[in-house]
Amino acid sequence: MNVQFYPGERRDIVAAWGLLSVAFTFFIIRASAYTLIPQPTVPLSYLATVFGATVATVGVGFLAHELAHKLTAVRFGQEAVFRADYTMLGLAVVGGLAGFLFAAPGAVHHRGYITPREHGLIAVAGPAVNLVLVVVFLPLLFAGGVLGATGQLGVTINGLLAGFNMIPFGPLDGATVRRQWGTAGFAAVFIVCAGVAVASLLFVGFPF
Repeated sequence: MNVQFYPGERRDIVAAWGLLSVAFTFFIIRASAYTLIPQPTVPLSYLATVFGATVATVGVGFLAHELAHKLTAVRFGQEAVFRADYTMLGLAVVGGLAGFLFAAPGAVHHRGYITPREHGLIAVAGPAVNLVLVVVFLPLLFAGGVLGATGQLGVTINGLLAGFNMIPFGPLDGATVRRQWGTAGFAAVFIVCAGVAVASLLFVGFPF
């Protein structure tokens, strides 16, 4: 399989990965004890730990999600390219600073003839990879310390990414799956992704 990266695509991937990690770092710190109990500064070691964990979990989850879309599209003979949405990335960073977050960092655009089944598989590939990452991060929960916290964040974030992206609205993957596979096909995938998202949030949660 010949995977080609187009001009500016690698830059967009790295920028989206970095800015999304920054946005989640701000969001997590805003939701932590450092804002619940006001303090003059956030320790640099704490900031570095949270940022490192978000790069390894949010960043990897986002990157794997988008690359899954791209690789699946290429597998079906499509031309596929990721383009970052810098306006939405900027809003994500500002939102993280304000204590709320809505992340839509960009999307993989593809073109060429495909069947409805293939179109649906391209859309499902992203959430499916996030479900795989939930399983990958799960053993780290029992490691303790920073590694355990990273595993906890990895499970929760990837679970939420899978569930959120399967919402049947706008440009999200769920809307594409519903259009291409119908309500029954969409419901089967949505129930799994939404179930993992809810379980991750309720029974694992955020570590910081």
